[in-house]
Amino acid sequence: MPGGGFVKLPNGSVVVALTLPRPGGDDRQVRVLVHAANRARALTRLRNLGMRAVYLRGNTHPPTQDEITAVLHHPDGLLWRGAPDTVAELWHPIRALLPGA
Repeated sequence: MPGGGFVKLPNGSVVVALTLPRPGGDDRQVRVLVHAANRARALTRLRNLGMRAVYLRGNTHPPTQDEITAVLHHPDGLLWRGAPDTVAELWHPIRALLPGA
C-alpha cells in the first residue's frame, strides 16, 4: 500500500497517513499517522524527526476511520506500525521507530 493521504477533520485539523520505507535501510515499510493543524505542519513534524524526504502527493490512500481514531487518542499525535497492516500489530509511538525522537 504505497502512498498516502489525508483527512480534514471538522475542527479544521488534519490527519495525514503515509506509507514510507522503514528507517534503517531494510526493505520493510511502515504506515505513519500524524495529527496536525494542516498538511504542511504534519509533514514538517516528520521532517523535524529526521524523515527528510517525506512528501504527500495526492490522496490515494487516506487514513481509515480506525487510523484516525488511533492517532487522535494518542497524546503525541504521531504513530506508526508495519505495512502492510497486520491485525496482530498494534500502533507504536514514533520514538519506538526513531530512537532520536
